[in-house]
Amino acid sequence: MLALLPAFAALFLNEVVAAQGKVPSFRVIALTEHGGIHKLFVDEAKIWLGKLASENNFNVDYIEDTEKIDDAFLAKYRLFIQLNYPPYNWTDTAKAAVIKYIEQGKGGWIGFHHASLLGEFDGFQMWPWFHQFMGGIKFKSYIATFVTGAVTIEDNNHPAMKGITSPFVIKDEEWYTYDTSPRPNVHVLASVNKRTATPATDLKMGVHPVIWTNVHGKARNIYIFMGHRPEHFDNKSFTQIFANSIFWAAGQPENHAK
Repeated sequence: MLALLPAFAALFLNEVVAAQGKVPSFRVIALTEHGGIHKLFVDEAKIWLGKLASENNFNVDYIEDTEKIDDAFLAKYRLFIQLNYPPYNWTDTAKAAVIKYIEQGKGGWIGFHHASLLGEFDGFQMWPWFHQFMGGIKFKSYIATFVTGAVTIEDNNHPAMKGITSPFVIKDEEWYTYDTSPRPNVHVLASVNKRTATPATDLKMGVHPVIWTNVHGKARNIYIFMGHRPEHFDNKSFTQIFANSIFWAAGQPENHAK
């Protein structure tokens, strides 16, 4: 009878796994901006991520502040998405954990739009490490009138750009300008040229990097500037880049991205 116990235990475990569905191939934590002008984008992102995760057998959890973030918390996840959450109002423990997570390559990172709102905001000082991680930029202004721009891919060989036709159009985005270009400190994957902006605006961006990766840390990481409007999830180029970035940054096989 005792000899049969391991077999019964294995059978019971298999039944439990079958009842609960497949074990996720990896887990993602998304730090989301809640409320405010980016709520609709975040809400649509959750719907899109839920569908992608279901189709590709991974799991996404969400938090709306940094209170839970420490080394043990991040150890559960292969990918950290900064879904429009800005780089201020973080706990010191969370800052230390994310620095270690990225510098030691414990997981991947993707940031969107508001993640580059670097500077002194709402009584919070600049986060020096994140300032350097994002290429040494500081938020200067934005094109409040919302203009359409053509995004040109600069590195067609990067996995995040797989299947993307260049250029592709991003409609009615709130384009930021910075005090300097991140280009000397990061690897630029895509950019927008001021001449493609419609309608024309007096606030010029030059050739403005909008997707880049910092190659100095061990973690696979990518910043995607676009992320103000929920309608971006109707743009196949945007969603393909998002999907590509997830599987690349999480260290998953390329053929998962679709």
